[in-house]
Amino acid sequence: MADNFVNSALEKQYKPLFLLSVIISIIGGVVLLCMVLAYAFWFRRGIGPQQPIPFSHRIHATEKKISCVFCHSGAIDTDVAGIPPLETCMLCHSKIIIHYPQIVDLRNSYDNKIPIEWQRINVLQEFAYFSHQTHIQSGVDCGKCHGDVARMDRVVMKKPFQMGFCVQCHRDTQVSHDCLMCHR
Repeated sequence: MADNFVNSALEKQYKPLFLLSVIISIIGGVVLLCMVLAYAFWFRRGIGPQQPIPFSHRIHATEKKISCVFCHSGAIDTDVAGIPPLETCMLCHSKIIIHYPQIVDLRNSYDNKIPIEWQRINVLQEFAYFSHQTHIQSGVDCGKCHGDVARMDRVVMKKPFQMGFCVQCHRDTQVSHDCLMCHR
């Protein structure tokens, strides 16, 4: 009977501590799960895909003040802005920070005529026609469609290029939104 009394007293003394440790463990698990989900879906949302060679538009466009059309010169006089060829990169990087490991990789690709397979970020559906030349010459800022690329280290698509996005912009700027403008 004495043993039952001792066990009962110990049980009463430690039961609240046991329940508290269970509650703290559950809360800790929920907090940890929330942190993992926040990292996976919130913090990484603004980061574009990793490219074969790291390239920061923020450094080039904001800090070095290089215009979009210096590298994407096709935007001025063709429909497609395109991804710049390695020759464009080498205009500067044959003389600037040539020993930086990523620039060494860039130069090796250039010297050996090995194209770099960049991951395309902004993709337009095949059935839609879009002219960078027309938009640039009309004074439309690149950021209107592409977002604030000048502040991005790894480019992420601002919004999917869907018909509603384009039509709304044409309405807002009082430009024709006739179907044949984009569907030829």
